[in-house]
Amino acid sequence: MSLVRLKIKGISYSQTQNGAYALILNEVEGDRKLPIVIGAFEAQSIAIALEKEIKPPRPLTHDLFKNFADRFDIVVKQVIIHKLVDGVFYSSIICERDKIEEIIDARTSDAIALALRFGAPIFTYKTILDKAGIFLKFSSKDKDKEEGDDSIVVDEILQEGETVEIETGASDAYKELTLEELHQELEKAVANEDYEKAVKLRDEISKRK
Repeated sequence: MSLVRLKIKGISYSQTQNGAYALILNEVEGDRKLPIVIGAFEAQSIAIALEKEIKPPRPLTHDLFKNFADRFDIVVKQVIIHKLVDGVFYSSIICERDKIEEIIDARTSDAIALALRFGAPIFTYKTILDKAGIFLKFSSKDKDKEEGDDSIVVDEILQEGETVEIETGASDAYKELTLEELHQELEKAVANEDYEKAVKLRDEISKRK
């Protein structure tokens, strides 16, 4: 079976369902997206890895794993999303130590959080992308936005038969703050280890630049 390389498009969070997140993966040589439902902790960990300017005062679980692996010369070579059963994605982490390769089973969210920290590529099989890949539909308010905008709508991925609108972006309250105030709030959020708030603040800062 042929492998398809994926890149991270972004993370979406539900405006209506607390704690509901979706990780959006995009095929590198194509337009299909692979939406994967993940937990709040994993969403924050992935978002922090994507936002290089957010430095937690203490290592998160995935940072600890990276530090542990570095200490013992373990390298994550790649991550493969290899199976989809009843809406659940299964992944493998391909590791190497002393030129010996090992395959470790992992939740997809954890595998991707580690892949980001190791700079490892993410793949899935073409059959999985053919089955679960979608072309995201944009709401009317998003049609005029640029391709790089992270505001997206994902349909029917939280529960079968249930349509939920999921979006990324900063709260309207953040839009009222000046750039200096946003940086101050970002520093406070990181110091308080409120990484979900920190990522939203960082999104708003990035839009101002």
